[in-house]
Amino acid sequence: KACIYNLGIGRGYSVKEVIDAVQCVTGKAVPVEYGPRRPGDPAVLYADATKIRTELGWQPEVTTIEEIVETAWRWHMRHPTGYGS
Repeated sequence: KACIYNLGIGRGYSVKEVIDAVQCVTGKAVPVEYGPRRPGDPAVLYADATKIRTELGWQPEVTTIEEIVETAWRWHMRHPTGYGS
């Protein structure tokens, strides 16, 4: 039987927290323009991985925004043109 699972750490991060982590990990400044939330923008987003944890015993390998950004940055540095490289 096919199942659908959400994979995540069960915690959301603000855009500012993500930008701060990116700047910390990469050492590069990210230009930012502040403004009001747009209509339809959710206040919070996160993946609830309760189902996959309960059914399959899955646990995330990385659990902080810094670790998530670091693994993504390392992958990008090894594959600068994407999946084809």
